[in-house]
Amino acid sequence: MAQLEQRIHALLDSDAAATLAGIRRGIEKESLRITTDGTLAQTPHPPALGSALTHPYITTDYSEALLEFITPPSTELHKPLEFLEQLHRYVYSHIGDEVLWVNSMPCMIRNDDDVPVAQYGSSNVGRMKSVYREGLGHRYGRKMQTIAGIHYNFSYPEEFWKLNQVLEGENGPLQDYISRRYFDLTRNFQRYSWLLVYLFGASPALCKSFLAGREHQLDTFDHTLFKPNATSLRMSDLGYQNNAQSSLAISYNNLDEYVATLTHAIKTPEPAYDKIGVKVGDDYRQLNANILQIENEYYSSIRPKRTINKGERPTTALQQRGVEYIEIRALDLNPFEPVGINQQEIRFLDLFATYCLLRESPQLEKCDLHASKENLRKVVYEGRNTAIELCNWGKSVSLKDWASEKLTQMQPIAELFDRTHGGTNYSDALARQQEKVDNPDTTPSARILDKLESRQQSFFQFAMDQALAHRDHFLSRQRCDETNQRLEQLAEHSLTEQRHWEDAETQSFEDYLADYFRD
Repeated sequence: MAQLEQRIHALLDSDAAATLAGIRRGIEKESLRITTDGTLAQTPHPPALGSALTHPYITTDYSEALLEFITPPSTELHKPLEFLEQLHRYVYSHIGDEVLWVNSMPCMIRNDDDVPVAQYGSSNVGRMKSVYREGLGHRYGRKMQTIAGIHYNFSYPEEFWKLNQVLEGENGPLQDYISRRYFDLTRNFQRYSWLLVYLFGASPALCKSFLAGREHQLDTFDHTLFKPNATSLRMSDLGYQNNAQSSLAISYNNLDEYVATLTHAIKTPEPAYDKIGVKVGDDYRQLNANILQIENEYYSSIRPKRTINKGERPTTALQQRGVEYIEIRALDLNPFEPVGINQQEIRFLDLFATYCLLRESPQLEKCDLHASKENLRKVVYEGRNTAIELCNWGKSVSLKDWASEKLTQMQPIAELFDRTHGGTNYSDALARQQEKVDNPDTTPSARILDKLESRQQSFFQFAMDQALAHRDHFLSRQRCDETNQRLEQLAEHSLTEQRHWEDAETQSFEDYLADYFRD
């Protein structure tokens, strides 16, 4: 605590408020395309949306039906949400009668084979993306890959880092300092991510079809599976079967250890995956039979990131150029918000990330990782019983008391951000989260279960109603002509670019993979 207070006071006494205005934010938001009867769309990625391989803002994730919207990084708080709004309006004008699912847990999917794997064309880059996804389907099941979420990308400006380096009397290259401090942030995020899951979890229920034929400990209502005090079943272990990742211990203690432990997992064979086969006949079933095919297969709630060049491995980019930004991955889609997230949540994420950066961040030992995972598991399944006991450095503390303590410690950070942007929006966002701690019925997860109970609705009926309401929201609002024209041009350009990549391809796919994974 002493270090947190010292750092906050130092920032308040310096010109830190001005540097925080340069924070860059971006959002990646996933949504399934569905039919009007609530089943997964079987149509290919619409050509009017451009190439999923090369379009900068509209792509696909695992499935051909799982759209991913990407906003460019911006220092202006309102820009990401405004751009997301425009992207949704544009997409709705080009998908006919299809609807975008607005919940993290998927729509009615009967069989794994009903989930079409995303296709990216015949270039080696495109084939690698599709084969990787085929591998995920074989390893974890295709249905699990239809779970959607929001990723929040966040970076501090160089001026902020320079100021902090001076305040802390640190020497050495600036980028080394930046990378080290981002890893401080990620370790604390691991410790405290349960708080985000409590505050913003919005998947306390799911459709029975998702777990058809599988054992589970959930309660049943109509065609709905749920837990009365659950917050985010998306963040639970429900999606994973025979998961070799459970034994992984990826280190967040520093950049070198992070890269080394990830690389080890990518190079270590996994017998269960070897049985699947890599290439059977002429068809690839996965990129390799190792614990991880590539870095992105490691499912973590936060990732240190560096923008990569075409064909470059993420760990290579990190090792050579250091951490550039963080990607927060613990966020459910909020079905009460048309684009799945609102400005108040964004402001709190700014506060939460900065709190994780400024407070003391000891190394994470295996016992710490275990405690963090157990805290998260409890909050996922039982979080709205705020009397549950969590582990804080070996001591038991109630969720309510610990959450209130964290939020109180963030108040000076909220004042710093309010000084940066004017007004009291950050303090107001913080106060709103305290209300959720004091009254669990105001959390998104509680609001969803209340809708199901009060309307005697299944999860599917509730989710479908929300999806149709949001569709009407986007279709009833005028698109910006300038943005619309730009997106049309980007779609055409991306299709041309994909064809260019394919026409220019000279290397065999086998050789391309060998080069990609070569040390």
